Amino acid sequence: MRNSGEQQKSSTMMRIFNSESDVSFLPISWTHYSFLIRIKDEVERQFYEVESFFFGGRQVRFSFNEEHYFVDLVFYNRFLKCFVLLDLKIGKLKHQDLGQMQMYVNYYDRFIKKNDENNTIGIVICKTKEDAIVEITLPENNRQIFAAQYETILPSKKELVELIKNNS
Repeated sequence: MRNSGEQQKSSTMMRIFNSESDVSFLPISWTHYSFLIRIKDEVERQFYEVESFFFGGRQVRFSFNEEHYFVDLVFYNRFLKCFVLLDLKIGKLKHQDLGQMQMYVNYYDRFIKKNDENNTIGIVICKTKEDAIVEITLPENNRQIFAAQYETILPSKKELVELIKNNS
């Protein structure tokens, strides 16, 4: 039986990633802050807050069976009490990408996470995705692996000028 914290985390993650996801929550761009102030739900905002993420590394290597594997980005979320693994793809999402992330999540759950931590979350961020590929590749009861489509959005000239003024 899952505890209420795990159920809350799971429902929040399912709500976030069941729609066409906005992945600006990553603490790697200035648009993150403008995105945060638009979130009304406190639980959802806590997930996205920069302060909740601890950066674990870029291209984090782990090895087993004499093979080496690299996770693009590793974070730890202190509110969710779990690792968040990100795999960045520059093209279309393939079923192999989801299988690769499943392996990463399994490794972290079995060898890295502690007993009092929640299950690892894996997110594959890609340029394009087809929901049918995600649905057929992942188990129906999936609560750990998510796929999100990114979009390249540049600020307008006015927004850029305001940003520069406010940060000077």
